Amino acid sequence: MDTTRKELHGIMAYKKIPMEHDKKIALVAHDNKKLDLVEWAKYNRDLLAHHRVYATGTTGEILERELGFKISKLKSGPLGGDQQIGAKIVDNKIDFLIFFWDPLEPMPHDPDVKALLRMAVVWNIPIACNRASADFMISSPLMDGEYDRLIPDYEAYRTRKLDMGEDPLGSAKF
Repeated sequence: MDTTRKELHGIMAYKKIPMEHDKKIALVAHDNKKLDLVEWAKYNRDLLAHHRVYATGTTGEILERELGFKISKLKSGPLGGDQQIGAKIVDNKIDFLIFFWDPLEPMPHDPDVKALLRMAVVWNIPIACNRASADFMISSPLMDGEYDRLIPDYEAYRTRKLDMGEDPLGSAKF
């Protein structure tokens, strides 16, 4: 995280997070979308091959077998894989997320899915949620070059002084 700039319409500062030529890509798919993701990945195999690819659970096993290169496999989504990917996003170990989720099927781990998507937005990483957006993203000229991703400088938020207030008797409220 090198330089900081001020937002034109406020006081929010931003930091640049450099993305290298070889990106760190997370591939995630709900059960009803795994076939779609595998077909997409096979079609884009040569583009994906020189990047570092992460995947959750069964998706990672299938992708590694079908693509013929190493996939960094995490836990299954419902067993914490979505949260593992979210943590990697926070730690700048994932550059973008391709998540084929099923909008028609309720998932027992929907809160985890929402948290994962929230982390991608908070940390300003590109997200593709279907084949068309994944096609546009992977074919972008930015895909095979360096790119500075801007994120808000959360340091002021993290170090803010919390006013816990006091109650009428003079003791702190919690």
